[in-house]
Amino acid sequence: MEIGAKLKDARSRSGLTQEYVAEAVQVSRQTISNWENERSYPDIVSVIKLSDLYNISLDELLKGDEKMIGHLEESTNIVNSNRRLITAVAVNILFLILFVLFNGLIARSTYLIAGSIAVGVISTCTLFYQIILKL
Repeated sequence: MEIGAKLKDARSRSGLTQEYVAEAVQVSRQTISNWENERSYPDIVSVIKLSDLYNISLDELLKGDEKMIGHLEESTNIVNSNRRLITAVAVNILFLILFVLFNGLIARSTYLIAGSIAVGVISTCTLFYQIILKL
């Protein structure tokens, strides 16, 4: 059974309305509806609140729903996300320093200019990509 059906079933068995659950979890009623219809997934804090509210275990609520487990893994993997962002910033700073230090050498060769531009564009695009992922 998918998470949406489990949430709807647990809410129904508890005799609660979407409005009541939304207030208890501090989200909108539409958000509860979206979760129950699997248009979106709750975050881990909301899953814990729902588990407490419906008086069911997290294991019972989450077990067997690979999409939801994947969503939670992705949304809670902040350490790796931060590490990639910090690495991208550090690489860009390093390239900027190298470009400034070797500016005279690079300016003498069109191949080095083209290579420097390519490296700069790629590293900057990687940095922007990591920033967008954080948003």
